Amino acid sequence: MSNLLDQNQYFATYDLGCSAALVTEGFELVSLVRDNPKKVQFIFLRTRNIEKCVDDYFAGRLLVGARSLFDNTKMLKNRIYSSV
Repeated sequence: MSNLLDQNQYFATYDLGCSAALVTEGFELVSLVRDNPKKVQFIFLRTRNIEKCVDDYFAGRLLVGARSLFDNTKMLKNRIYSSV
């Protein structure tokens, strides 16, 4: 799984809200890493504008559909808790 953490190819975050926003914006979720029993790391394919999207999310400038964000948060939680 170390190859997935190549910062040139992949973007990683532990933040569920940020991950849901990225999925909602159409960024590809590649994997969930469970190295820590209390945290899950979300791994995204690093594509153009992913950093801008993350910056906009944390700055409160990212506008997404509320229903889509909620549905994607629920989907990510399901993946966290239904996987081994």
